[in-house]
Amino acid sequence: MSKLAHYDVILGPVITEKSTLVSENNQVVFRVPLDATKPAIKAAVEALFDVKVKAVNTLRVKGKTKRFRGRKGQRSDWKKAMVSLEEGHSIDVTTGI
Repeated sequence: MSKLAHYDVILGPVITEKSTLVSENNQVVFRVPLDATKPAIKAAVEALFDVKVKAVNTLRVKGKTKRFRGRKGQRSDWKKAMVSLEEGHSIDVTTGI
């Protein structure tokens, strides 16, 4: 896989209160495309951040139904990847790659 393909797999980090809590357990949360697979996510994280990945857990987040000026709308579905890192490895998501 080329380096540009790795950037297509990892769309960005998820910065929420819950994702910062799991960072204490050596995990990082990323937003990925809906068709991304666990092996592709693992390869991309290892190549881009130069770390060892222990496990990858993924989940699909369903888009919420919202109203704007009385009209119903639907936010897009998206996929979240929780990446567990090996001991001694870490990723600082506050800095750019």
